[in-house]
Formats: sequence, C-alpha cells, structure tokens
Amino acid sequence: MKCKYIVIGVTIQGRGGAMVQYRQTDGRLRRGIRTRSQIVDAHVALLRDGVLRPTAAQIAERAGVSTRTLWSSFGDMEGLLSATVAYWADLDVQLRTPVDPHLPLEDRLVRFCSDRSRRLVSIAPAALAASVHEPLSPVLQADRARHLTRTRTELQEAFGGEIASAADPEALLDALTITVSSEAWNLLHTRLNQAYDHCARVMEFTMRSLLTA
Repeated sequence: MKCKYIVIGVTIQGRGGAMVQYRQTDGRLRRGIRTRSQIVDAHVALLRDGVLRPTAAQIAERAGVSTRTLWSSFGDMEGLLSATVAYWADLDVQLRTPVDPHLPLEDRLVRFCSDRSRRLVSIAPAALAASVHEPLSPVLQADRARHLTRTRTELQEAFGGEIASAADPEALLDALTITVSSEAWNLLHTRLNQAYDHCARVMEFTMRSLLTA
C-alpha cells in the first residue's frame, strides 16, 4: 500500500525574523504554497491599482483569505514584503535583455535605454510603494541596495569601456545610475506628468551626453 502523503520539513520566517521549522505533509505544503502565491498576487494587484499602503485586511480580501491566514502564511508585514519583493525581482530578470558590449556605442545606448524604460514601467508600482514604506522597512532597504548594485553592474557591463576611460569614472557611473533610476523615471512620469516616450527620450539624451562628454 502506497503512502498518501510524504512528510516534508519546512522552515519559514516568523514574527521578529525568527526561523521556525515545521513538518508538513506534501498536500498541506502545496496548499500553503498556493495560498502564499494568492496573497502575493493580491498584494501586487493592489499596488498596480495604485493602492500604495494596502492594509492586511485589503490584501486578504483581494486574495480571498482571512487575515489570520495571511499572518500565519507570512508572520508579519516584513515577511509579506519579502515575498512581494521577490516577485518584482523575478519579473525584472525575465524582462531584461542584456546589451552586447561589443556593439557600437550608439547601438548599445539605444538598446539599453529601450530595455531600461520597459522595465521601469513594469516595476513603477513597486517603486512608488517602496518610497512610502522603505524608511521603516529593513526588507525594502536591503532590496534597494541590491537593486542599485544590479543597476550599476548592468551599466558597467554595457558601457565599461567608456566609464573606465572617463576623467572621473566613479562620478560618471554615479551620474548614469541616477539617470536610469526609478526615482528619476517617477519624477518625470508621475510628478511632471510626462509621457512614456518623453521619459525614454530624456534618459537616452542624458546618457548620450554623459557618455560622449
């Protein structure tokens, strides 16, 4: 006779960051993963709808679960933010098209800015929400640091030669990082109410000016 369930050890982050170990059947584990996914999807959907400070009750209602289930799934809001951050990071990786560093500068510039603009539009809801929560969220602060590191790495991969040969490589890299940041994009698009095409042109114009100075 075959066993209906397999017992699996699971470790999740509980309140206060403590790691708690559970032993669950494979059926319960699958249901738990499905529930967590529903909650993250609901959180993402609310952010896309412009709800930058969704409450636990709003997220739970959107996910079709109770607030008790939400907290038992993630422990606290930092746990939920961590899972939601992972969702946006995975999406950004999927959208990215690396730029061939051997192409002429103009080709690299156009391709980089086109790719970056698409990705900034995609993560705009997360970036706006992060600007609200980040000062009090260690999870979002850590994600910001990782995002900046990835951005600088991508710039160095695409424009390493130009950066290295600049009179002040560090200043150039900093200026490029600011130019392609979500903060710069949101300032133009959200605060100044500029259209997507205009924001993309400003990014390309500024990067060209910096890289050919």
